[in-house]
Amino acid sequence: MEKDQPKTINEQAENEPLKNEGLTSLPPVQAPPPTLEKKAEIPRTPNRPPVSYPEVVKIQAWWRGTLVRRTLLHAALQVWIIQSWWKQTLVKLDQRRRRAALEIFTRKEWAAVRLQSWVRMWRIRRRYCRLLSAARIIQAYWRCHSCASRGFIKGHYRVTANQLHLELEILLGSGPCIVTECIPLPIKQ
Repeated sequence: MEKDQPKTINEQAENEPLKNEGLTSLPPVQAPPPTLEKKAEIPRTPNRPPVSYPEVVKIQAWWRGTLVRRTLLHAALQVWIIQSWWKQTLVKLDQRRRRAALEIFTRKEWAAVRLQSWVRMWRIRRRYCRLLSAARIIQAYWRCHSCASRGFIKGHYRVTANQLHLELEILLGSGPCIVTECIPLPIKQ
């Protein structure tokens, strides 16, 4: 067993190159002095040579840990970027949904307001037409009704080619008064 293990780091470098390139320029390290206590040996695996220098193992472990932490940091940053992009996308989608809902609500409200205004207009117009009809009936009744205190005017007219024949009968309280008039019409030549 002892024949397989090198006595110095230089011998190990000659027999087996280091796996990490950053550790190629290490200064030679003296082998630890033999002690009376027996060190606990790391159990061998079939593919690995026995480890005799724990400092090298510590440096390599530190370097591998650094690489793993760097990789994890990059992965965490990428996840953070994707999550922030997705949150922004969700916010935009939510704003679009709200905008569409607001536009639909606005259209419905405007349609309701327009229908209400048309119904109000129709009802007011219908009331106006009823009142107009009632006013016409009352006016026709009063035109045909003779009242002695107010008087009554009745007339006829006839238009010829160049004259207007007008005949008015005015009834006052005492008796009728008939007015007949012929008015010449100006003719353009």
